[in-house]
Amino acid sequence: MSLDATYADFSVTPPRLANAEVRQHLSRPAGGHLALDAGGTVEVDFEVNDPEGIPQATLTVTALVSKLGASPGYAPVDVLLQGEELARDLTVPGGGDLPQDNVFAVPAHLLKPGTNTLEIRTSAKARSMLWLYRITLDSVAERGRSERALAAEAARDTVFAFRTERRAPFSSSASSWESAPPLLFHVDRGEHSLPAQLGWRGEDGAESAISFQSNLSDFHGHHRAADGTDYEYRGRLTGSWASPEGLEHIPVDALHHFRTEEGWGGGWHRSGELRLLVDDGGAPVERVTWRDQRGNSGVAALRTVPAEIEATDVEASDEFEEAGETADNLLHDDREKWRAGEETAQLDFTLARPAAVTSYALMTANDFAERDPRDWTLLGSRDGHTWTPLDHRAGESFTGRFQTREFTLRGRASAYAHYRLDITGNAGGTEIQLARVRFFEAPAAPGFTGYYQRWNEGPIGYRGTPVPAPESAALPAADLAADLEAAVKSLTETAHTLAALATRLRA
Repeated sequence: MSLDATYADFSVTPPRLANAEVRQHLSRPAGGHLALDAGGTVEVDFEVNDPEGIPQATLTVTALVSKLGASPGYAPVDVLLQGEELARDLTVPGGGDLPQDNVFAVPAHLLKPGTNTLEIRTSAKARSMLWLYRITLDSVAERGRSERALAAEAARDTVFAFRTERRAPFSSSASSWESAPPLLFHVDRGEHSLPAQLGWRGEDGAESAISFQSNLSDFHGHHRAADGTDYEYRGRLTGSWASPEGLEHIPVDALHHFRTEEGWGGGWHRSGELRLLVDDGGAPVERVTWRDQRGNSGVAALRTVPAEIEATDVEASDEFEEAGETADNLLHDDREKWRAGEETAQLDFTLARPAAVTSYALMTANDFAERDPRDWTLLGSRDGHTWTPLDHRAGESFTGRFQTREFTLRGRASAYAHYRLDITGNAGGTEIQLARVRFFEAPAAPGFTGYYQRWNEGPIGYRGTPVPAPESAALPAADLAADLEAAVKSLTETAHTLAALATRLRA
Protein backbone atom coordinates (compact mmCIF):
# COMPACT_ATOMS: atom_id res chain seq x y z
CA MET A 1 0.00 0.00 0.00
CA SER A 2 1.16 3.59 -0.64
CA LEU A 3 0.81 4.75 3.00
CA ASP A 4 1.15 2.34 5.89
CA ALA A 5 -0.89 2.81 9.06
CA THR A 6 0.69 5.85 10.71
CA TYR A 7 0.12 6.88 14.31
CA ALA A 8 1.73 8.24 17.47
CA ASP A 9 -0.26 7.43 20.60
CA PHE A 10 0.86 9.50 23.62
CA SER A 11 -1.77 8.11 26.01
CA VAL A 12 0.82 5.58 27.20
CA THR A 13 4.49 5.88 28.12
CA PRO A 14 6.50 5.13 26.06
CA PRO A 15 4.15 6.13 23.22
CA ARG A 16 2.82 3.58 20.74
CA LEU A 17 4.27 4.33 17.31
CA ALA A 18 3.64 2.96 13.82
CA ASN A 19 5.49 4.29 10.77
CA ALA A 20 6.59 7.16 13.01
CA GLU A 21 9.63 8.57 14.75
CA VAL A 22 9.04 11.35 17.27
CA ARG A 23 11.16 14.33 18.35
CA GLN A 24 9.92 16.81 20.91
CA HIS A 25 10.88 20.12 22.51
CA LEU A 26 9.39 21.78 25.63
CA SER A 27 7.07 18.84 26.09
CA ARG A 28 6.84 15.93 28.51
CA PRO A 29 4.71 12.86 29.29
CA ALA A 30 2.00 13.79 31.76
CA GLY A 31 0.05 10.60 32.48
CA GLY A 32 -2.25 9.83 29.54
CA HIS A 33 -1.00 12.60 27.24
CA LEU A 34 1.96 14.72 26.16
CA ALA A 35 2.00 18.21 27.71
CA LEU A 36 3.37 21.01 25.49
CA ASP A 37 4.38 24.32 27.07
CA ALA A 38 4.38 27.63 25.18
CA GLY A 39 6.66 27.25 22.17
CA GLY A 40 6.71 23.47 22.51
CA THR A 41 6.95 21.27 19.42
CA VAL A 42 6.39 17.65 18.44
CA GLU A 43 7.83 16.44 15.13
CA VAL A 44 6.75 13.15 13.59
CA ASP A 45 8.74 11.61 10.73
CA PHE A 46 6.81 9.09 8.62
CA GLU A 47 7.47 7.24 5.36
CA VAL A 48 5.46 7.38 2.15
CA ASN A 49 6.13 4.76 -0.52
CA ASP A 50 4.16 6.15 -3.45
CA PRO A 51 2.46 9.54 -3.04
CA GLU A 52 1.04 9.21 -6.57
CA GLY A 53 -1.43 6.66 -5.19
CA ILE A 54 -2.73 9.07 -2.52
CA PRO A 55 -5.32 11.57 -3.84
CA GLN A 56 -5.50 13.19 -0.39
CA ALA A 57 -4.67 12.30 3.21
CA THR A 58 -6.59 12.74 6.44
CA LEU A 59 -4.70 13.96 9.52
CA THR A 60 -6.35 13.67 12.95
CA VAL A 61 -4.81 15.41 15.96
CA THR A 62 -6.48 14.48 19.26
CA ALA A 63 -5.76 17.18 21.82
CA LEU A 64 -7.11 19.36 24.63
CA VAL A 65 -6.11 22.75 26.03
CA SER A 66 -5.62 22.84 29.79
CA LYS A 67 -7.67 25.27 31.85
CA LEU A 68 -6.60 28.61 33.29
CA GLY A 69 -8.40 28.53 36.60
CA ALA A 70 -12.08 28.78 35.72
CA SER A 71 -11.42 29.88 32.12
CA PRO A 72 -11.01 27.48 29.16
CA GLY A 73 -7.31 28.20 28.68
CA TYR A 74 -5.41 29.43 25.64
CA ALA A 75 -2.80 27.57 23.56
CA PRO A 76 -2.95 28.30 19.79
CA VAL A 77 -1.43 25.62 17.56
CA ASP A 78 0.33 25.59 14.19
CA VAL A 79 0.23 22.39 12.13
CA LEU A 80 2.87 22.03 9.41
CA LEU A 81 3.82 19.37 6.86
CA GLN A 82 7.21 19.62 5.16
CA GLY A 83 7.36 23.14 6.69
CA GLU A 84 4.15 24.26 4.95
CA GLU A 85 1.19 25.30 7.08
CA LEU A 86 -1.95 23.19 7.28
CA ALA A 87 -3.29 25.37 10.10
CA ARG A 88 -2.10 28.53 11.85
CA ASP A 89 -3.08 29.72 15.33
CA LEU A 90 -5.67 26.97 15.53
CA THR A 91 -7.68 27.29 18.72
CA VAL A 92 -8.18 23.78 20.04
CA PRO A 93 -11.29 23.63 22.25
CA GLY A 94 -10.38 23.75 25.92
CA GLY A 95 -11.97 23.91 29.31
CA GLY A 96 -13.49 20.46 29.19
CA ASP A 97 -12.18 17.18 30.52
CA LEU A 98 -12.23 15.19 27.27
CA PRO A 99 -9.85 15.52 24.29
CA GLN A 100 -11.11 16.71 20.91
CA ASP A 101 -10.46 15.22 17.45
CA ASN A 102 -9.17 17.92 15.10
CA VAL A 103 -9.29 16.70 11.48
CA PHE A 104 -7.28 18.21 8.60
CA ALA A 105 -7.19 17.52 4.87
CA VAL A 106 -3.63 16.99 3.62
CA PRO A 107 -3.21 17.92 -0.08
CA ALA A 108 -1.47 15.25 -2.15
CA HIS A 109 1.21 17.65 -3.39
CA LEU A 110 2.60 18.03 0.17
CA LEU A 111 3.46 14.34 0.37
CA LYS A 112 6.77 13.13 -1.06
CA PRO A 113 8.44 9.74 -1.52
CA GLY A 114 10.51 8.71 1.48
CA THR A 115 10.58 10.59 4.80
CA ASN A 116 7.94 13.24 5.47
CA THR A 117 7.85 15.47 8.56
CA LEU A 118 4.74 16.61 10.44
CA GLU A 119 5.12 19.33 13.09
CA ILE A 120 2.70 20.31 15.86
CA ARG A 121 3.80 23.63 17.40
CA THR A 122 2.24 25.63 20.22
CA SER A 123 2.39 29.40 20.06
CA ALA A 124 4.87 31.30 22.20
CA LYS A 125 1.81 33.34 23.25
CA ALA A 126 0.15 30.28 24.85
CA ARG A 127 -0.97 30.92 28.43
CA SER A 128 -1.80 27.28 29.22
CA MET A 129 -0.67 23.88 27.97
CA LEU A 130 -1.64 21.82 24.96
CA TRP A 131 -2.35 18.24 25.97
CA LEU A 132 -1.60 16.02 22.97
CA TYR A 133 -3.15 12.52 23.05
CA ARG A 134 -2.54 11.04 19.60
CA ILE A 135 -1.88 11.68 15.93
CA THR A 136 -3.10 9.51 13.04
CA LEU A 137 -2.58 9.89 9.29
CA ASP A 138 -4.33 7.92 6.52
CA SER A 139 -4.97 8.04 2.83
CA VAL A 140 -8.48 9.37 2.28
CA ALA A 141 -9.18 6.10 0.42
CA GLU A 142 -8.40 4.15 3.61
CA ARG A 143 -10.05 6.33 6.20
CA GLY A 144 -9.74 5.03 9.76
CA ARG A 145 -7.03 2.50 8.93
CA SER A 146 -4.60 3.88 11.53
CA GLU A 147 -7.33 4.02 14.20
CA ARG A 148 -8.09 0.35 13.61
CA ALA A 149 -4.41 -0.58 13.67
CA LEU A 150 -3.92 1.39 16.88
CA ALA A 151 -6.92 -0.31 18.50
CA ALA A 152 -5.57 -3.73 17.52
CA GLU A 153 -2.15 -2.86 18.96
CA ALA A 154 -3.66 -1.47 22.16
CA ALA A 155 -5.88 -4.55 22.55
CA ARG A 156 -2.77 -6.66 23.12
CA ASP A 157 -2.58 -4.98 26.51
CA THR A 158 -5.06 -6.32 29.03
CA VAL A 159 -3.83 -4.72 32.26
CA PHE A 160 -4.59 -1.02 32.80
CA ALA A 161 -3.57 1.38 35.57
CA PHE A 162 -5.28 4.72 36.22
CA ARG A 163 -4.69 7.70 38.47
CA THR A 164 -8.13 8.56 39.88
CA GLU A 165 -10.03 11.47 41.44
CA ARG A 166 -13.47 11.90 42.88
CA ARG A 167 -15.69 14.70 44.14
CA ALA A 168 -19.13 15.23 45.60
CA PRO A 169 -22.00 15.22 43.05
CA PHE A 170 -23.13 18.56 41.57
CA SER A 171 -19.81 20.24 42.40
CA SER A 172 -18.72 22.69 39.69
CA SER A 173 -15.34 23.86 40.93
CA ALA A 174 -12.25 22.22 39.43
CA SER A 175 -10.61 22.41 42.86
CA SER A 176 -13.30 20.14 44.33
CA TRP A 177 -11.65 17.07 42.77
CA GLU A 178 -9.68 15.07 45.34
CA SER A 179 -7.16 12.29 44.76
CA ALA A 180 -8.46 8.75 45.17
CA PRO A 181 -6.65 5.39 45.27
CA PRO A 182 -5.22 4.15 41.94
CA LEU A 183 -7.31 1.75 39.89
CA LEU A 184 -5.79 -1.38 38.39
CA PHE A 185 -7.93 -3.75 36.33
CA HIS A 186 -7.57 -6.75 34.04
CA VAL A 187 -10.55 -8.38 32.28
CA ASP A 188 -9.35 -10.83 29.64
CA ARG A 189 -11.32 -13.51 27.75
CA GLY A 190 -8.66 -13.73 25.05
CA GLU A 191 -10.82 -11.81 22.55
CA HIS A 192 -8.38 -8.90 21.99
CA SER A 193 -10.90 -6.10 22.40
CA LEU A 194 -10.49 -2.99 24.51
CA PRO A 195 -12.97 -2.39 27.35
CA ALA A 196 -15.66 0.26 26.88
CA GLN A 197 -17.38 0.10 30.27
CA LEU A 198 -16.60 -1.47 33.64
CA GLY A 199 -18.56 -1.84 36.87
CA TRP A 200 -17.78 -3.58 40.15
CA ARG A 201 -19.04 -4.10 43.69
CA GLY A 202 -16.81 -4.74 46.70
CA GLU A 203 -17.46 -7.14 49.53
CA ASP A 204 -18.04 -4.10 51.77
CA GLY A 205 -20.90 -2.86 49.54
CA ALA A 206 -18.95 -0.12 47.72
CA GLU A 207 -19.86 0.15 44.02
CA SER A 208 -18.39 1.83 40.93
CA ALA A 209 -19.41 2.17 37.28
CA ILE A 210 -17.18 3.84 34.67
CA SER A 211 -16.96 4.40 30.90
CA PHE A 212 -13.73 4.84 28.90
CA GLN A 213 -12.47 6.99 26.07
CA SER A 214 -12.02 4.85 22.95
CA ASN A 215 -8.22 4.84 23.44
CA LEU A 216 -8.60 4.29 27.20
CA SER A 217 -6.76 7.52 27.99
CA ASP A 218 -9.51 8.58 30.44
CA PHE A 219 -12.59 7.32 32.19
CA HIS A 220 -15.54 9.00 33.84
CA GLY A 221 -18.16 7.48 36.09
CA HIS A 222 -19.70 7.08 39.50
CA HIS A 223 -18.51 5.68 42.83
CA ARG A 224 -20.59 4.90 45.90
CA ALA A 225 -18.57 4.30 49.06
CA ALA A 226 -19.35 1.55 51.58
CA ASP A 227 -21.10 4.10 53.82
CA GLY A 228 -23.42 5.13 50.96
CA THR A 229 -21.69 8.40 50.06
CA ASP A 230 -21.88 9.16 46.32
CA TYR A 231 -19.04 10.61 44.24
CA GLU A 232 -18.35 11.67 40.70
CA TYR A 233 -15.38 9.57 39.61
CA ARG A 234 -12.72 10.00 36.90
CA GLY A 235 -9.29 8.70 35.98
CA ARG A 236 -6.31 9.16 33.67
CA LEU A 237 -4.34 6.25 32.23
CA THR A 238 -0.87 5.88 33.72
CA GLY A 239 0.15 2.61 32.09
CA SER A 240 -0.96 -0.52 30.28
CA TRP A 241 0.75 -3.80 29.56
CA ALA A 242 0.17 -7.43 28.69
CA SER A 243 -0.56 -9.93 31.46
CA PRO A 244 1.11 -11.23 33.57
CA GLU A 245 3.63 -8.37 33.60
CA GLY A 246 3.20 -5.98 36.50
CA LEU A 247 0.96 -8.32 38.49
CA GLU A 248 3.68 -9.86 40.66
CA HIS A 249 2.80 -7.75 43.71
CA ILE A 250 -0.99 -7.98 43.45
CA PRO A 251 -2.67 -9.64 46.48
CA VAL A 252 -3.43 -13.30 45.76
CA ASP A 253 -7.14 -12.85 46.51
CA ALA A 254 -7.46 -9.96 44.01
CA LEU A 255 -6.30 -11.75 40.85
CA HIS A 256 -8.61 -14.52 39.59
CA HIS A 257 -8.05 -17.11 36.85
CA PHE A 258 -10.99 -19.27 35.76
CA ARG A 259 -11.83 -22.17 33.50
CA THR A 260 -15.21 -21.22 32.05
CA GLU A 261 -18.35 -22.78 30.59
CA GLU A 262 -21.14 -21.22 28.54
CA GLY A 263 -24.72 -22.40 28.89
CA TRP A 264 -26.73 -22.82 25.70
CA GLY A 265 -28.77 -25.48 23.90
CA GLY A 266 -29.87 -27.01 27.18
CA GLY A 267 -26.33 -27.80 28.39
CA TRP A 268 -22.99 -26.39 29.48
CA HIS A 269 -20.07 -26.17 27.05
CA ARG A 270 -16.42 -25.41 27.73
CA SER A 271 -15.23 -21.96 26.66
CA GLY A 272 -12.00 -20.00 27.00
CA GLU A 273 -10.29 -18.99 30.20
CA LEU A 274 -11.15 -15.72 31.97
CA ARG A 275 -8.65 -13.62 33.93
CA LEU A 276 -10.18 -11.06 36.23
CA LEU A 277 -8.74 -8.34 38.44
CA VAL A 278 -10.22 -5.11 39.80
CA ASP A 279 -8.20 -3.39 42.53
CA ASP A 280 -9.36 0.09 43.57
CA GLY A 281 -7.66 0.10 46.96
CA GLY A 282 -10.82 -1.05 48.74
CA ALA A 283 -12.32 -4.40 49.71
CA PRO A 284 -12.02 -7.42 47.37
CA VAL A 285 -14.64 -7.41 44.61
CA GLU A 286 -17.62 -9.74 44.64
CA ARG A 287 -19.15 -8.77 41.28
CA VAL A 288 -17.72 -7.40 38.00
CA THR A 289 -19.62 -6.25 34.90
CA TRP A 290 -18.04 -5.19 31.61
CA ARG A 291 -18.68 -4.31 27.97
CA ASP A 292 -15.94 -4.20 25.33
CA GLN A 293 -15.62 -2.01 22.24
CA ARG A 294 -17.03 -4.78 20.03
CA GLY A 295 -20.29 -4.70 21.99
CA ASN A 296 -19.73 -7.95 23.92
CA SER A 297 -20.71 -7.82 27.59
CA GLY A 298 -20.65 -10.01 30.66
CA VAL A 299 -21.23 -10.32 34.39
CA ALA A 300 -19.23 -12.40 36.85
CA ALA A 301 -20.54 -12.78 40.42
CA LEU A 302 -17.81 -14.38 42.49
CA ARG A 303 -18.84 -17.17 44.83
CA THR A 304 -17.13 -19.99 46.64
CA VAL A 305 -17.76 -23.30 44.86
CA PRO A 306 -15.95 -26.61 45.44
CA ALA A 307 -13.00 -27.19 43.12
CA GLU A 308 -12.99 -30.56 41.36
CA ILE A 309 -9.84 -32.68 41.63
CA GLU A 310 -8.99 -34.87 38.69
CA ALA A 311 -8.83 -38.62 39.28
CA THR A 312 -6.35 -40.17 36.87
CA ASP A 313 -6.91 -43.87 37.60
CA VAL A 314 -9.47 -46.21 39.14
CA GLU A 315 -9.43 -49.91 39.93
CA ALA A 316 -12.59 -51.91 40.71
CA SER A 317 -13.09 -55.17 42.57
CA ASP A 318 -15.34 -56.24 39.69
CA GLU A 319 -16.52 -54.89 36.31
CA PHE A 320 -18.22 -56.04 33.11
CA GLU A 321 -15.39 -55.67 30.61
CA GLU A 322 -17.22 -57.55 27.84
CA ALA A 323 -20.05 -54.99 27.86
CA GLY A 324 -17.68 -52.02 28.16
CA GLU A 325 -19.10 -51.24 31.60
CA THR A 326 -15.73 -50.75 33.27
CA ALA A 327 -14.52 -48.56 36.12
CA ASP A 328 -12.74 -46.18 33.69
CA ASN A 329 -16.17 -44.86 32.71
CA LEU A 330 -16.45 -43.28 36.15
CA LEU A 331 -13.70 -40.79 35.25
CA HIS A 332 -15.50 -39.34 32.22
CA ASP A 333 -18.61 -37.23 31.76
CA ASP A 334 -20.11 -39.28 28.92
CA ARG A 335 -22.66 -41.15 31.10
CA GLU A 336 -21.24 -44.55 30.22
CA LYS A 337 -21.47 -46.65 33.38
CA TRP A 338 -19.49 -49.01 35.57
CA ARG A 339 -21.24 -52.20 36.74
CA ALA A 340 -20.18 -54.90 39.20
CA GLY A 341 -21.86 -58.31 39.33
CA GLU A 342 -22.11 -58.47 43.14
CA GLU A 343 -24.03 -56.79 45.95
CA THR A 344 -20.81 -55.25 47.34
CA ALA A 345 -17.85 -53.65 45.54
CA GLN A 346 -14.71 -51.56 46.02
CA LEU A 347 -13.45 -48.70 43.87
CA ASP A 348 -9.88 -47.38 44.39
CA PHE A 349 -9.20 -43.93 42.88
CA THR A 350 -5.81 -42.26 42.36
CA LEU A 351 -5.84 -38.46 42.16
CA ALA A 352 -3.66 -36.31 39.91
CA ARG A 353 -2.15 -34.89 43.11
CA PRO A 354 -2.64 -35.38 46.85
CA ALA A 355 -5.64 -33.34 47.95
CA ALA A 356 -7.79 -32.79 51.01
CA VAL A 357 -11.21 -33.88 49.75
CA THR A 358 -14.05 -31.96 51.41
CA SER A 359 -16.89 -33.51 49.38
CA TYR A 360 -17.57 -36.09 46.68
CA ALA A 361 -20.41 -36.77 44.25
CA LEU A 362 -22.00 -39.95 42.91
CA MET A 363 -24.10 -40.10 39.73
CA THR A 364 -26.57 -42.93 39.20
CA ALA A 365 -26.55 -44.96 35.99
CA ASN A 366 -29.15 -45.20 33.24
CA ASP A 367 -31.36 -48.03 34.55
CA PHE A 368 -32.30 -50.39 37.41
CA ALA A 369 -32.62 -48.25 40.54
CA GLU A 370 -32.09 -51.38 42.69
CA ARG A 371 -28.42 -51.34 41.62
CA ASP A 372 -27.83 -47.89 43.20
CA PRO A 373 -25.41 -47.84 46.17
CA ARG A 374 -27.13 -47.53 49.55
CA ASP A 375 -24.40 -48.12 52.16
CA TRP A 376 -20.73 -47.24 51.76
CA THR A 377 -17.58 -45.88 53.39
CA LEU A 378 -15.08 -43.47 51.85
CA LEU A 379 -11.47 -44.04 52.91
CA GLY A 380 -8.24 -42.17 52.18
CA SER A 381 -4.64 -43.38 51.83
CA ARG A 382 -1.29 -41.72 51.22
CA ASP A 383 0.48 -44.86 50.01
CA GLY A 384 -2.37 -47.03 48.67
CA HIS A 385 -1.87 -49.58 51.47
CA THR A 386 -2.89 -48.01 54.77
CA TRP A 387 -6.46 -46.69 54.68
CA THR A 388 -8.22 -44.16 56.98
CA PRO A 389 -12.06 -44.02 57.13
CA LEU A 390 -13.30 -40.54 56.21
CA ASP A 391 -17.06 -40.77 55.66
CA HIS A 392 -19.70 -43.45 56.31
CA ARG A 393 -23.17 -43.52 54.78
CA ALA A 394 -26.06 -45.92 55.38
CA GLY A 395 -29.60 -46.02 53.99
CA GLU A 396 -28.92 -43.45 51.24
CA SER A 397 -31.28 -43.33 48.25
CA PHE A 398 -31.46 -41.74 44.81
CA THR A 399 -34.64 -40.56 43.11
CA GLY A 400 -33.78 -40.73 39.41
CA ARG A 401 -31.49 -41.87 36.63
CA PHE A 402 -28.32 -39.85 36.05
CA GLN A 403 -29.03 -38.08 39.33
CA THR A 404 -25.98 -36.56 41.02
CA ARG A 405 -25.79 -36.27 44.80
CA GLU A 406 -22.94 -34.58 46.62
CA PHE A 407 -21.79 -35.70 50.08
CA THR A 408 -19.79 -33.47 52.41
CA LEU A 409 -17.14 -34.87 54.72
CA ARG A 410 -17.29 -33.92 58.38
CA GLY A 411 -14.27 -32.75 60.33
CA ARG A 412 -10.90 -31.38 59.24
CA ALA A 413 -9.72 -32.71 55.87
CA SER A 414 -6.26 -34.20 55.30
CA ALA A 415 -4.54 -34.62 51.97
CA TYR A 416 -4.51 -38.12 50.43
CA ALA A 417 -3.37 -39.36 47.04
CA HIS A 418 -5.77 -42.36 46.99
CA TYR A 419 -9.46 -42.64 47.85
CA ARG A 420 -11.48 -45.85 48.21
CA LEU A 421 -15.26 -46.11 47.88
CA ASP A 422 -16.17 -49.30 49.76
CA ILE A 423 -19.81 -50.10 48.84
CA THR A 424 -21.29 -52.53 51.34
CA GLY A 425 -24.94 -52.50 50.27
CA ASN A 426 -27.23 -51.56 47.38
CA ALA A 427 -30.93 -50.74 46.91
CA GLY A 428 -31.98 -54.42 46.69
CA GLY A 429 -30.52 -55.73 43.43
CA THR A 430 -27.86 -58.34 42.77
CA GLU A 431 -25.47 -55.86 41.11
CA ILE A 432 -24.03 -52.38 41.71
CA GLN A 433 -23.57 -49.61 39.16
CA LEU A 434 -22.65 -45.91 38.87
CA ALA A 435 -22.12 -43.46 35.99
CA ARG A 436 -19.72 -40.95 37.59
CA VAL A 437 -17.68 -40.34 40.74
CA ARG A 438 -16.14 -36.90 41.38
CA PHE A 439 -13.99 -35.48 44.19
CA PHE A 440 -13.86 -31.86 45.39
CA GLU A 441 -11.67 -29.76 47.67
CA ALA A 442 -12.15 -26.36 49.25
CA PRO A 443 -11.00 -23.86 46.60
CA ALA A 444 -8.12 -21.47 47.20
CA ALA A 445 -10.13 -18.92 45.20
CA PRO A 446 -13.84 -18.45 44.40
CA GLY A 447 -15.55 -19.43 41.19
CA PHE A 448 -18.21 -17.30 39.51
CA THR A 449 -21.65 -17.39 37.94
CA GLY A 450 -23.19 -14.86 35.58
CA TYR A 451 -23.97 -14.33 31.93
CA TYR A 452 -22.19 -13.43 28.69
CA GLN A 453 -23.66 -11.73 25.63
CA ARG A 454 -21.93 -11.42 22.28
CA TRP A 455 -22.77 -8.44 20.13
CA ASN A 456 -26.05 -8.87 18.28
CA GLU A 457 -26.82 -12.17 20.08
CA GLY A 458 -28.91 -13.12 23.08
CA PRO A 459 -27.46 -13.62 26.58
CA ILE A 460 -26.23 -17.06 27.62
CA GLY A 461 -25.21 -18.61 30.94
CA TYR A 462 -21.62 -18.14 32.03
CA ARG A 463 -19.78 -19.77 34.91
CA GLY A 464 -16.22 -20.55 35.95
CA THR A 465 -14.09 -22.55 38.35
CA PRO A 466 -10.67 -21.45 39.57
CA VAL A 467 -7.55 -22.65 37.78
CA PRO A 468 -5.30 -24.17 40.48
CA ALA A 469 -2.02 -22.43 41.19
CA PRO A 470 1.11 -24.47 40.30
CA GLU A 471 1.83 -27.00 42.98
CA SER A 472 4.97 -26.62 45.06
CA ALA A 473 7.34 -29.53 45.10
CA ALA A 474 7.53 -29.34 48.88
CA LEU A 475 4.91 -31.14 50.97
CA PRO A 476 3.42 -29.55 54.11
CA ALA A 477 5.26 -30.67 57.23
CA ALA A 478 2.31 -32.70 58.59
CA ASP A 479 1.88 -34.60 55.33
CA LEU A 480 5.63 -35.17 55.02
CA ALA A 481 5.75 -36.58 58.55
CA ALA A 482 2.83 -38.91 57.81
CA ASP A 483 4.50 -40.11 54.61
CA LEU A 484 7.74 -40.78 56.48
CA GLU A 485 5.84 -42.75 59.16
CA ALA A 486 4.18 -44.84 56.44
CA ALA A 487 7.56 -45.46 54.80
CA VAL A 488 9.08 -46.55 58.12
CA LYS A 489 6.15 -48.91 58.73
CA SER A 490 6.52 -50.39 55.23
CA LEU A 491 10.29 -50.86 55.66
CA THR A 492 9.77 -52.46 59.07
CA GLU A 493 7.27 -54.94 57.63
CA THR A 494 9.71 -55.72 54.81
CA ALA A 495 12.54 -56.29 57.31
CA HIS A 496 10.39 -58.68 59.34
CA THR A 497 9.48 -60.61 56.19
CA LEU A 498 13.14 -60.92 55.14
CA ALA A 499 14.15 -62.03 58.65
CA ALA A 500 11.49 -64.76 58.64
CA LEU A 501 12.64 -65.90 55.19
CA ALA A 502 16.26 -66.08 56.37
CA THR A 503 15.22 -68.17 59.38
CA ARG A 504 13.38 -70.62 57.13
CA LEU A 505 16.40 -70.85 54.80
CA ARG A 506 18.72 -71.67 57.71
CA ALA A 507 16.30 -74.41 58.86
